[in-house]
Amino acid sequence: MTQQAYATAHDAYTIDPAAMDQLFFEARSANSFSGEPVSDESLEAIYDAMKMGPTLMNNQPLRISWIKSDEARNAIAATMSGSNAAKALAAPALAVLSFDPEWHEQFPKFFPHAPERKAMFEDAESRAAVGSSNAWLQAGYFLMAVRAVGLAAGPMGGFDHAAVDAAINEETGHKSFMIVNVGKPGANAWMERLPRHEAKFAVRNL
Repeated sequence: MTQQAYATAHDAYTIDPAAMDQLFFEARSANSFSGEPVSDESLEAIYDAMKMGPTLMNNQPLRISWIKSDEARNAIAATMSGSNAAKALAAPALAVLSFDPEWHEQFPKFFPHAPERKAMFEDAESRAAVGSSNAWLQAGYFLMAVRAVGLAAGPMGGFDHAAVDAAINEETGHKSFMIVNVGKPGANAWMERLPRHEAKFAVRNL
């Protein structure tokens, strides 16, 4: 089996080089944002792209809370450590990513050809593990969708998950796992890019 040679890294891909840069090669996690607001249309477009990524049996356990009120934003910022609180207060758009521990209840909707498979996930502990892992998978799609609409994302941990859930998820029972700042990058938004592993370290051919 022969391998095709490419003149440049971009030649290996079938989408526009500028799109590859926007999504991957030049994309960065932003640490500051401009004051330019993010439209509801952009937020809707982010979800519409994100939802198309594959998940186990199409289970889609990710739940997104866009934090729009000052009250909710202050409550979220109060749960965060270090400089994350200031970032959360300053970002044009703020999303809390959570997963639904009862995602299996939607089986007739997301897996209509075999709704009886809901019975495979009666155990709450294993169901939560599946929900969490697939929500993290969807979080990756979410970050790429943010980039696809021409915005930057600043994903953050470093917060009190129980406190966030008490503030915004008490009625739903959803479990938060990531907070993401979204908007146009501001001044000094980028830290120096850290090294990535080479394929010869991270990839095996068996």
